Amino acid sequence: MNYLLIAFALLVALAPLTHFLPSKRQRLQVKLRETAALSGLFVEFRELPGAVVKAHANSADVIYYGLRLRPSRGKGRRRCAWLLRDSGWQSVGATREPLPAALEDCTLPILAASVHEDSCGLYWQESGDGATVEHMATILKDWAQQIP
Repeated sequence: MNYLLIAFALLVALAPLTHFLPSKRQRLQVKLRETAALSGLFVEFRELPGAVVKAHANSADVIYYGLRLRPSRGKGRRRCAWLLRDSGWQSVGATREPLPAALEDCTLPILAASVHEDSCGLYWQESGDGATVEHMATILKDWAQQIP
């Protein structure tokens, strides 16, 4: 009986430490982000481009997987963004830019795409697996080759 009381007391004392163990979702995120890093991508928390879509997804759950671009040597790249809606891709901003060819047949679970001076990338909620991230890296590398 004494041993049961000691075991119970130890379990009660160690129970708060289980809060420091990563959850299944956190372990998945670590694997996805590690796969992204090994594929040459970087990961950032960014808000979705466009004010209309912010209600579509919780902005705290939106992650940007991007690929760094070479400097444009003073030309300055256009800043463009596209949102994936039920009806297809839609350009965001004052100027309506055509969708990059690399994104036309994209079937990944992404929310948006954008290109900036330093990177091109995809916005999503990390709802895939390592193969999804590798496919994203392939798309981004193809897209980076098409950017002047």
